[in-house]
Amino acid sequence: MNYLNDGPAKSKHTFLFAHGAGGPMDHAWMTQVARAMGERGVRVVRFEFPYMAARREGTKRGGAPDRQPVLLDTWRSVIEDHGGGSKVFIGGKSMGGRMASMVADDAEVRGLICFGYPFHPPGKPEQVRTAHLEKLGTPALILQGTRDPFGTQDDVSTYVLSKAIRVEWLPDGDHSLKSRQKGVDNLGKAVDLAVGFITGKP
Repeated sequence: MNYLNDGPAKSKHTFLFAHGAGGPMDHAWMTQVARAMGERGVRVVRFEFPYMAARREGTKRGGAPDRQPVLLDTWRSVIEDHGGGSKVFIGGKSMGGRMASMVADDAEVRGLICFGYPFHPPGKPEQVRTAHLEKLGTPALILQGTRDPFGTQDDVSTYVLSKAIRVEWLPDGDHSLKSRQKGVDNLGKAVDLAVGFITGKP
């Protein structure tokens, strides 16, 4: 397993950070978030699921992500590689965050952060992916754009979510939290919220 590390190697706080379905761990968005969190004192560790690593190695082109059991097993391995759940916060962008949310309780991690949670496929609000979130026990932060096609503020307001979950809304944000409004730095705000959640210092 190859890892990318940002932030202080001896930080008290480690965040394991998974990519979304379409972009690798060194995608510009992932790099921007990881470096910004690292500059704030959090050790951020990025990794890739097997299908994405295969693309990088040239043994696989395009195609869908690995099946869910493979994605979840990858998460479990990454957590163990970094000292077990009691040592780490976990999360990711879109699919990476969703898979993290499905192992968080069993792994007994310190906390969960999802950047743009895919509550449902775009255009298919009836296909909700929230059953496990109703009973989630792990402290969790979901950072969501108000116009995210995978779950808008209006959509999510109708869901039953665990009291352990805090949802922070980024104004006019899309699935990558980007706003169409000039001067609005949603990603910067998201990083501030994520770092505050991890360190306990808002």
